[in-house]
Amino acid sequence: MSAPPLVHVVVVDHDGGDLTLECLRHLVATDWPAEHLRIVLVENGSRLPVTEVVRRDLPGVTVVESPTNRGFAGGANLGMRTRGDADYVALVNNDAFVTPGWLGPLVATCAADPRVGAACPKILLAEPAVEIHLEAPTHRRGRGDARDLGVRVSGARVGPADQGRRLQHVAGFWGDEPMPDDEPGGQWTHGHAVLRIPTGTGGDLALRLAADAPTPVTLRSGTVSSTVTVGRTPAWYPVPSDAVPVEVCNNVGSVVAPDGYGADRGWLEVDTGQYDTPVEVGAWCGAAVLLRREYLDDVGLFDERLFLYYEDVDLSLRGARRGWRYRTAPASVVRHVHSATSVEGSALSAYYNERNRLLVHGTQVGPGAWWRSAARHLAVTASYARRDVATPLAHGRRPRPVLVARRLRALGGAVVRRPALRRHPAGPEPASGR
Repeated sequence: MSAPPLVHVVVVDHDGGDLTLECLRHLVATDWPAEHLRIVLVENGSRLPVTEVVRRDLPGVTVVESPTNRGFAGGANLGMRTRGDADYVALVNNDAFVTPGWLGPLVATCAADPRVGAACPKILLAEPAVEIHLEAPTHRRGRGDARDLGVRVSGARVGPADQGRRLQHVAGFWGDEPMPDDEPGGQWTHGHAVLRIPTGTGGDLALRLAADAPTPVTLRSGTVSSTVTVGRTPAWYPVPSDAVPVEVCNNVGSVVAPDGYGADRGWLEVDTGQYDTPVEVGAWCGAAVLLRREYLDDVGLFDERLFLYYEDVDLSLRGARRGWRYRTAPASVVRHVHSATSVEGSALSAYYNERNRLLVHGTQVGPGAWWRSAARHLAVTASYARRDVATPLAHGRRPRPVLVARRLRALGGAVVRRPALRRHPAGPEPASGR
């Protein structure tokens, strides 16, 4: 019987702390012969590195250190360049936790077809979540804001634990909206809305809600419901629930839309087994993936000019142009806290997402199509400017230019950097050989 292939696993840490250590402990427990599994931690300019703990408690993990933060793209490349004679390279986010049997199905998927460059696990969100339905009458503010607004959701708690950053806005929301400094941000509902809260260690559920005027809101979770009157000042409202927590999908392979948007296949869907049949997909997600050595040798590594976000979409598209394919292996399960380090919804996250979507799209299409895409980005930005800047100023209120400024900065960054990416595309580089 032939020996199993050698797998080189790369984890990039930037101030992940206990999450990174938990990620590494799960990897060490992988059901795979230890002599055929190499785990590499890239300490990527952390202010509070975990290297001492890793060297003491996890001596089988190799540490590669960078004195500066090279972004996910640069940090991952540092780790991948040490792959040596490995047959496969796995990328696992530092806030992702593999199950013991995660690796076998991924290797089998790649081994079955030499033109499969990447195998994608079923990535679930880290914790089961409880679903909550909100029903509220809507109104229109007018004065340049034509939206039907219900209530603003700006926080969530499970017992004493703050789960606001991990709130899942499933349906019926208008999207993130900046607020004045003395008010929490959040998302407005329009009519019936659905959200989920990760249950954590358990406890009573509560939402922080506000409205433009006293508004009756019905909160339902499972078979029980209550109606509360929500006022103008953000306040906490208990949510009675007998709902059974559900497993929620993060990613089972990725898709890329014609306008360049990368999307998680299955994002925020309840996992009922609907993705348990392996299929070919257009792209893979860098949160957890197995990459064939020959694929990396042929296509190259991440484009470090992207720094953070869309580096996986870019490498997927570069590989597809050279005939490589990607398949899901849903028998492989990985759990993901999702943006625990970069913080989903933060200004940093949104800037790089918007800028890099435009940049990567610009490497795939001609100038005319790209400038049309940039014009659409600018048109959407103008609608935010009317809502957040022009309308408040016209009515004597404080403007909220944060979103508009960020989108303009992202567009400017893409316009400046796009010519260099087209003139000098990323490609193969020498790797330490067998």
